[in-house]
Amino acid sequence: MIGKITGRLDYRGEDHALIDVQGVGYIVYCARPTLAMMPAPGGVVALYTDLLVREDNLQLFGFPTLAEKEWHRLLTSVQGVGAKAALAIAGTLGVEGVARAISLGDVTSIKAAPGVGPKLAQRVVIELKDKAPAIMALGAAGAARAEADAAVVIEPSFEARPAPSQGDDAGSGAAARADALSALVNLGYGMGEAAGAIAEAMGDTPEADTQVLIRQCLRLLAPKG
Repeated sequence: MIGKITGRLDYRGEDHALIDVQGVGYIVYCARPTLAMMPAPGGVVALYTDLLVREDNLQLFGFPTLAEKEWHRLLTSVQGVGAKAALAIAGTLGVEGVARAISLGDVTSIKAAPGVGPKLAQRVVIELKDKAPAIMALGAAGAARAEADAAVVIEPSFEARPAPSQGDDAGSGAAARADALSALVNLGYGMGEAAGAIAEAMGDTPEADTQVLIRQCLRLLAPKG
């Protein structure tokens, strides 16, 4: 399995790029926003990848983050959603938009992607609603790590505090709250309402991990009616 490639960009097409990795050229299919982020030909590109194996063909799909790769794999787990349809959904909405649409049951947003009809969009929402928090937690944790890395680069004299041990319930609870807050804000919820939902959810289950916490908060924040 090819999980990640790093190489020189030869060219970009409408739905793929050719990346030279030590003399071997890989055709990698990507969403349009990912292609737009790439440097000019000759620049270095690093992508997480997923290899689709068929009887008569091998296709490599590329993603800038692990969270986007996992969203793609989650979308393709739905019957009727192929790899390119999953790219179209993510390319139309972005991963935050996909997470928001699925968590809110927004079928209209999903069917806005090219080639996705109303029945397929409804199936995506129904089948993935309970699975989405795991990927949202992964994306929130990745964003937190990126922010921490940036802080270290900007302020090299900063002394990071030791990470809490696995047995440190307070530390793990704080991490879960921070990751859940980041995920909910990325979904478009206000900081205040997200924090309020987290506080209420933690009051009921103080030992909840990030995925459970996000799922409980989405239930609390869902429109009533």
